[in-house]
Amino acid sequence: MAVNDGPFTSCDLPIFGGRIYHTQLKPEELSPNIIIVGDPERVPEITRDHLYCPQVFLDHRGLVTITGVARETDQRVTLVTSGMGTPSLEIVVNELVAANEINFDSRARNQSPFKMINIIRVGTSGALQRETELGTPIITDYVIGLDNAGMFYDIGYPDELCRVLEERVHKAVDDAISLTSRFKGKIFPYVSRANPDVVKALEYAANQLGVEYKKGITTSNSGFFANQGRHVSRVPLTVPDIDGILAKLDTGIPGQRIENMEMEASFLAHFLGGLGYRAGIICPGIANRREGSFAQHYAKNVSDATKVALLALYELRKIGPLVLAV
Repeated sequence: MAVNDGPFTSCDLPIFGGRIYHTQLKPEELSPNIIIVGDPERVPEITRDHLYCPQVFLDHRGLVTITGVARETDQRVTLVTSGMGTPSLEIVVNELVAANEINFDSRARNQSPFKMINIIRVGTSGALQRETELGTPIITDYVIGLDNAGMFYDIGYPDELCRVLEERVHKAVDDAISLTSRFKGKIFPYVSRANPDVVKALEYAANQLGVEYKKGITTSNSGFFANQGRHVSRVPLTVPDIDGILAKLDTGIPGQRIENMEMEASFLAHFLGGLGYRAGIICPGIANRREGSFAQHYAKNVSDATKVALLALYELRKIGPLVLAV
């Protein structure tokens, strides 16, 4: 299918007063180096601890966006709220890409090259492996989408290992569903991969800062409770013990296990990778699913992960390219 370069209608791309509808961003207010977080309160917290000269402050529909300069690297950075889950993140990331590619006056796509976008998600997650200490940052390499947001964007496998992992997760999940369940055979994962350059930059930054971390595979679930194996309601679970099943899975990727669960990384890696932009994810494990523990005080862990992300964004300047030609 041919790419639609516009001009886009106001129904397809709502822009009012030069600002895009949900985030309220103008293109000139966006840095191509972006940290995206789920919690809107985390944006001003990160600004207070890590940025100076905040030039942009937007707060609309629970989505807080701030652009400023990172103290540690002197680099212009945008902090963005994604909200909880891939449906909200799908909206936000589309608007970031639109601000980077589309002329808001003509509503048509600019000619490439576009500025290269680097987005690193800094969030929290549940660790799946027993030995993972609470607060350990987990750098995502491959990511399993157990939501369905990514399935509406027809993007091929980044590599053969994505196909292998996708098939193994599908079989493991479906085998755990009762034969009498109406949802037998209906849960399909999609697997994507964080940008390898961003993964390397995150590992380099963590080592430089002396932050101990793990690297592995992340699962993005479509919710927090039953979707991640928490049996709290009176309704039976479609996939009992999904967290335990995934923790033990032979992934087919040498040296990598499924390390953690969260709710946003899958679409971020899938969508940006399909566009040729760079996405990475670093999420401290603030719960340990095998131990049944949860860290109530994890602000320092998130702050450490943010420092790693900021340094990684700075290191990506050395790798290039600074623009994306399509």
